[in-house]
Amino acid sequence: MTRGEQLVISYTGLNIWQVQELEIDIYLFFMREAYIHELNQTKEGREYLEDCWRICQTEPDRKAIREKFKRRDGA
Repeated sequence: MTRGEQLVISYTGLNIWQVQELEIDIYLFFMREAYIHELNQTKEGREYLEDCWRICQTEPDRKAIREKFKRRDGA
C-alpha cells in the first residue's frame, strides 16, 4: 500500500479495494483533501499551508503595503 492510498483510506473510510476502484480524478481529489486535512492537524502544517497560499497569490495586498510604507511624519 502506498502513502497516498493510506491517506485516502484513513480520510474516507473506504477499504483498499474500494480505493483502487476509484477513478483517478476522484482518487487524486481525496488524496489532496486528506493531505490538507493531515497538515491542518499541526502548527507546522498550518504554517506550511499558509506559506503555500501566500506564494500562490498573484494580486498584491495593497492595504498591507500602504500600512508598511505609510509616511511616519503624519503628513
